[in-house]
Amino acid sequence: MTATRGRTAVATVENVATAAYTVPTDGPEADGTLAWDSTTVVVVTVTAGGRTGTGWTYGAAAATDVVTGLLANLVVGSDPMDITATVGAMRRAARNVFVPGLVTTAISAVDVALWDLKAKLLGTSVVRLLGRVRDCVPLYGSGGFTTYDEDKLRAQLRGWVEGEGIRRVKIKIGEDWGGNEERDLHRMGVARQTVGPDVELFVDANGGYGVKQAVRVAREARELDVRWFEEPVSSDDLAGLAMVRSMVHPEVTAGEYGTDPRYFRAMCASGAVDCLQVDATRCGGYTGFLAAAAIADVFGLDVSAHCAPLLHAHVVAAVPNLRHVEWFADHVRVDHALFDGVLDPEGGCLRPDPDRPGHGVTLAESASLFRTR
Repeated sequence: MTATRGRTAVATVENVATAAYTVPTDGPEADGTLAWDSTTVVVVTVTAGGRTGTGWTYGAAAATDVVTGLLANLVVGSDPMDITATVGAMRRAARNVFVPGLVTTAISAVDVALWDLKAKLLGTSVVRLLGRVRDCVPLYGSGGFTTYDEDKLRAQLRGWVEGEGIRRVKIKIGEDWGGNEERDLHRMGVARQTVGPDVELFVDANGGYGVKQAVRVAREARELDVRWFEEPVSSDDLAGLAMVRSMVHPEVTAGEYGTDPRYFRAMCASGAVDCLQVDATRCGGYTGFLAAAAIADVFGLDVSAHCAPLLHAHVVAAVPNLRHVEWFADHVRVDHALFDGVLDPEGGCLRPDPDRPGHGVTLAESASLFRTR
């Protein structure tokens, strides 16, 4: 099936398929407010003109039902060159089932697959299609789960700094919804002692603290030179984030739960953050990420990609106001289990291949071992 585009015949989307894969963790994992023992990835493929695009999201397997039952009929027959129109159609169709959350993760996976497909049909990479502004995508190591003992925490931190050349590291705090400040502070001290004074130390409370508690913890940790305080309070509490931001030394960050431009505009306008976090697996894929980055730029803010480093590599290489990408231990492990074309750090950076069509990632044959749906 083809659609006429001037003098050029462009293939329309012929098929949309989806599947879910669940990969167990290699041990207990938890942050300040949640514990988990596996990670589920929903993969979407779209096909046109003999090419297949791949997209994915991390979340509930039920997103496969959203793709097949709500979105696929809108995508099949669409022009893969016109992604913005297709994304708009998907969001409008989802109005009465509520876009934020599960539906947005499904839209995000489809969007990424469409960008991968479009680039392949044009014989180029996603980063060249979007317009590359950097070769090196800077990373920060992320994990440091509250379930780790000191030996495991130290080993992970050293692996990032000494093994992969990453000069920024993040650990989880806010254990038990802020119920264990003493251990939080101790672990922060262990992290600083392990990485030394020249590596930036980040912490993430996952919204586990109250406002005064977050300020108190930050002040007690002042000598540790923490540079990044992620979700010191709930990201829904914009006034609380802004208050903490005005009273602590580290930069305050949030935004990973954003699903649409209005969310990001409100967060930026409230003065809640020093750097806006954006997650393409939740906010509408590459289309949503680019919109969020543009909004942040209007407010003079950088953006940081939340998790999913493999999925983000190409889009963030095209974003002028990028700060860095989260090299999240859980997703790095899962990506190696499920995908071919995985990128590894080089001197603390990811370097997406501008000469490989699409985003360079395909589902591995071995992924079938983890398929659940």
